[in-house]
Amino acid sequence: MPIYEYVCQECGAKYEILVRSGSKEVQLRCPRCGSTRAEKAISLFGTSAAGGDLFQTANRSAAACGPVG
Repeated sequence: MPIYEYVCQECGAKYEILVRSGSKEVQLRCPRCGSTRAEKAISLFGTSAAGGDLFQTANRSAAACGPVG
């Protein structure tokens, strides 16, 4: 079940909607102002590198670039 991010066109609030597979229509309602005018936002997704956690791998790489001594 994907989670989609939306931006309210009335107040600018960002919120997420869980969309169940097979559902025909998504009921959009801003949690802040109650408006039904929203636009789907571009969202990023998380991933992990093969053989380890991406965050830990990035931290090791950054530590290796630091000053020595």
